[in-house]
Formats: sequence, structure tokens, C-alpha cells
Amino acid sequence: MSGSSKNNFQTALIIIITVLIGMILGATYQQKKNDGDLRIFPSISLQPKEKLDRILKVIKNNYVDSVNTDSLQELAINDILNSLDPHTIYLPPIQAKNQNESLEGNFDGIGIEYYVLNDTLFITHVRENGPSYKAGLIRGDKITAVNNEKLNDKSLLSENIINKLRGKSGSIVKVTVKRKGNLKPLFFDITRDKIIVSSIDVAFLINKETGFIKISRFGANTEEDFSMALSKLMKSGMKSLILDLRGNGGGYLNAATALADQFLPDGKLIVYTKGLHEPRTDYNATKDGLFERGKMVVLIDEGTASASEILTGALQDLDRATVIGRRSFGKGLVQEQFGFDDGSAMNLTIARYFTPSGRSIQKSYNKGKDVYKDEINKRFEHGDYTSLDSALTDSTFLTKQKYKTSKGKTVYGGGGIMPDIFVPLDTIDITPFYQKINTKGLITQYVYNVLVNRIDPKQFDNAANFSSEFNISEKEYQNFLKFCIANKVEFITKNSQTSKSLINTQMKALLARFYFDEEGFYRVLNQQDNFVDKALLQLKNTLSWFF
Repeated sequence: MSGSSKNNFQTALIIIITVLIGMILGATYQQKKNDGDLRIFPSISLQPKEKLDRILKVIKNNYVDSVNTDSLQELAINDILNSLDPHTIYLPPIQAKNQNESLEGNFDGIGIEYYVLNDTLFITHVRENGPSYKAGLIRGDKITAVNNEKLNDKSLLSENIINKLRGKSGSIVKVTVKRKGNLKPLFFDITRDKIIVSSIDVAFLINKETGFIKISRFGANTEEDFSMALSKLMKSGMKSLILDLRGNGGGYLNAATALADQFLPDGKLIVYTKGLHEPRTDYNATKDGLFERGKMVVLIDEGTASASEILTGALQDLDRATVIGRRSFGKGLVQEQFGFDDGSAMNLTIARYFTPSGRSIQKSYNKGKDVYKDEINKRFEHGDYTSLDSALTDSTFLTKQKYKTSKGKTVYGGGGIMPDIFVPLDTIDITPFYQKINTKGLITQYVYNVLVNRIDPKQFDNAANFSSEFNISEKEYQNFLKFCIANKVEFITKNSQTSKSLINTQMKALLARFYFDEEGFYRVLNQQDNFVDKALLQLKNTLSWFF
């Protein structure tokens, strides 16, 4: 907020206070002073709910400068909601639209994935049979202009470019493209259409009997997408499953319970919710589960929250799966969205949820929203990410809240889900050199500017072959170091060698994604993933679950 805006706002607050004082005192006189003109009007009899509208009207009609009363109203709304819990929030129209599109899994657009590369959009994926595919765009094209407007740093900001490319289904957007091998630019008219996005990031067999499924969110289509992916893997011979919920911030409650139902026998309690105005509601498994007996592991971390914690908590409490990773976020509140005519909305907390053992995993927010938001950083400072002992003695994790699983194992409430097997954060490879190149995005730039022009994917039949047979050569790594120097990143040899394995893995993974989509990306990452290593070892040493 600029200095003038702050002054205007402070002045507006003074006016608000003045009006309220007038209401309270019930003054019936008008007084003038030599040093100014202070007018106190007769008191107005108002109900509390009418005061805000009256105050804003007074400001609009009498304030010395122009004031956006809509903004003032939103400030008042936010102040009210800030006095509640951290997850009750007001969403302006654009934010409400974006959130709902994400959870509903569809939007009107052109069907591409891209990376901002210099002053262009480098297309990393074109959705098959989507609008851009039909228009003739291909992977590797660079979009240089949209609707004849050249792209620059300002227009490439995330919200700006999304607004340029998305639009009403059936409308046309013109893009200018630079394509490898063409000296002149190419021009395409793309008819926007409905784009359906799966919430299942990837699903494939790591080995002949072990499936790997990663879910990024719990949206409207998650149940259907997951059932299809699960059925396909089972038909391919899957007997054990690794379910990756790391970084999954949640979504719809019903989607989480529907997934839990796939793994639990008929009648088992998945979760229950209750609040002051919401009677207890139980969510139970049905007899329709596809994978009720196979071996199973769930991967979690500090980014695992809300609906993903509901699923994890149910599987842990019922001893259906081994939970591997680090303590989850700790969100045990249920929100309902209330929409308004202008497109804005309020996400209001209406209930708490409880796992089958009766535990709430909601962490404390008694010290305010700022402390609540910073709690994840405090865990890192406390050593929770690198030491199980530190994690168990963290004051934000109430280990005194002890519960028992169906087979008598101790689990904890009061601040997220503690995994059965802890995986510490590995920071050995994170050198100052790596931090610099990561901040500047040099790994991605090198892959898309250089490596995609050198590697011929035709020599590999599929993602599995690429991940097992291709490696970044020493010569290529040295070329990358030269690229870093050219981009003004200096380093010492020791740091570059310490981070070499991490950098090469990330370059290889990005290449694999470019040629073989998400399966290629995760196949490469899983080769160097301690979570997956522990999961495979646990599955090997565990008998199948039977109820």
C-alpha cells in the first residue's frame, strides 16, 4: 500500500470512528471551531447490521478524496473473518473462480502446458485432441505473441498470461509461434474449448507387482479418475500400492472418503464430522472397494493437508496402510463455500473432522493467523524435518493426545499425522551453488534451451527405458556449468560436485517429462527418492492386510 493510500485509509478510519462516536453520544447539536469545521450530526438509530452500510455511504458521499468503498468493505469483511479460524476466508471473484476451477477439474482454455522461457512461452505439452493440438501446435513451440500483442516480462506474469490464453469456450485466440527449423513465425487461430484436468498426477507400475499413484488434490473428478487408474494397474498385475500424497493440500471431503472406500471393507468408519450447527455425520466404507486386501503404503509430508489427511488418518487408524514420511500439515477443519451474486465467495468453517480413533489432527491457531502460517517454518528451525526425536518433542505437536489404532498401535492427535516410518529431509546436496541456480531457474532453462535440441527420444521406446538407460554425461554436466557461468553464477568446484547428482537427476527428469509426460518425470525422480525406497522395502517385508 502506498503512503498516500495509507493516509487516505487512516483518514477514512478516523471518519468511521467519528461517525460511531456521534451515534453513541446521540449528539443533537452542530458546533464550529476557529481552527476548523467539525460538524456533528444528530444520532441515527440503526441496527448493528446496518451500521457498516451507513458508514460506507457517509464516506462515499462526504470524504475529502475519492475512495473505493468496495475495497473498504472487503477490508471490513476480512477483519471480521480474521477473528475466526485461519481457514475461514473471503475470496474476491477472480480468486473464487480460480479455486473452483481447480477443484472442479475443468476450465475453458487452449490445452497446453508451458514454461516461461525468456520472453516466450515454451510449450512442454500439448493435450491430445485439444484445441491447440487441432490447430497444429506441437511440443517445443515458443509462443511469442497472443492476439498480436508481443509477450514481455509484465505480460508473462502468471495471472496475466492465464487471462490472455483462457476465455469463453468457442472464442478464438490468435498466437504467434516460433518453431525450430522455421525462419519465419507461424500464426495460429485456436478455438478455446472445455479442458478437463485429471487430479491424478501419474499412475504406473514401478515393478511387476507394485503400483505408484500420485494425487495432487481431491477434486470433483478424483473418484472417477482414481478408480480408472486403480483398475488399469490391477489388470496389469498390481498386488501392492504406493499412494503418494506428498504436497497434496486437500480439496473435497467426499473425494477423500470415496478413495478411502476403495481400500476398506464394508461398514468401516472412515471419518466423522461435527460442529455447533452440524450434527455428527459418519462416513462409512461400502462393499464396492476395488483394493481391500493388497499391501499398501501412503507417502506424506508437511504439505499433506486437509482431505489428504482424512484419507491418511483413516488408513492409519484402521491399520490398513503403513504411513511413511514426515508429519503432515495439521488441518482438521471442514469448510463450506457460500457464494455471492458478484462472483465472490466465503469459505466458512462449519465443522471439525475426526479420524476413526476419535482424534482431531487440527493444529492450534490460538496465537493468531501469522503464528499459524509460520508454524511450518518453525518445525524446520526446531529440527523436525531432520530428526524424529525433534518432531516428537515439538511443542506444536501435542503428543499427549494419544489414541489407539484398531490393532492397538499408538497414534497422536493435535497437530497433523505422524508417520509410522520417518523419512528425514536430505539437505546434503543443497549447496549455495544449487540454491543460486535454482533461484534463477537455470536447470529448466538449460534443459529447454539446450538439451531438448540434442537428445533424440526415438532411441527409447518408453518412459521406463528412458529412465533406466539414459544418463546425463560428464561432458554435458560440464557444459551446464559453463552455462551457469555465462548466466553470472560463480561457484567453487566442491559445491558443484556435491550437487551434481541432484542437478543431473532434475535435468533428466525434465527431459523425461518433455518426451514421456508425467510418467517419465516420476520414474526418474523415484530412482533417487528415499520415500519410495523405504516404501518398497516396507512392502517387501509386509504381509497382505486382512480384516
